[in-house]
Amino acid sequence: MPTSASRPRSSRGRLAVTVTAPDGATLATRGLGAWLMKAAPSTARGEVTVALVSDSRMRTLNRSFRGKDYATDVLSFPTEDGGRARDRGKSGGGSAERVPRRTVKTAPALGTEVGYLGDIVIATGVAHRQADDARHSVATELRVLALHGLLHLLGYDHERDAGEMARAEARLRKKAGLPRGLLSRSSR
Repeated sequence: MPTSASRPRSSRGRLAVTVTAPDGATLATRGLGAWLMKAAPSTARGEVTVALVSDSRMRTLNRSFRGKDYATDVLSFPTEDGGRARDRGKSGGGSAERVPRRTVKTAPALGTEVGYLGDIVIATGVAHRQADDARHSVATELRVLALHGLLHLLGYDHERDAGEMARAEARLRKKAGLPRGLLSRSSR
């Protein structure tokens, strides 16, 4: 299936985001990478890929990496060293051991080598249904999910952190003008 990819770069060289999506999803994804770079915590450094996939592909990934046989909304796959500076353990999504470590240069003129943080995978069908349920646009739902996935790549884990991820998500969501975040609207 053909995909479209956008590769916005941060002018400050702190976070770079690449978005890949099936052709039909490009309208909803327009600006997602640039938005995520702005909404990210100021300490976020590195490169991230956001991949939009079908629900059936997400179900396969969720079954393979988490042993859960359903399409979830978002999974995060940190690289071996991505997000480890915060020392919070594995993300709620993928497995750090199964994703190879990659390093890229995001500011070659400055000689700044920045690590690849990992991948965020979002199920498009689930995102559409959740957007309908939340009564907001699919583009807004994709932002909610991308922010949630990024926090996992940065080392947050809402299943083990006594509310720290929920507080960070709420702060960043408010700063970015998003409606209720993923953690505030569910008991994940």
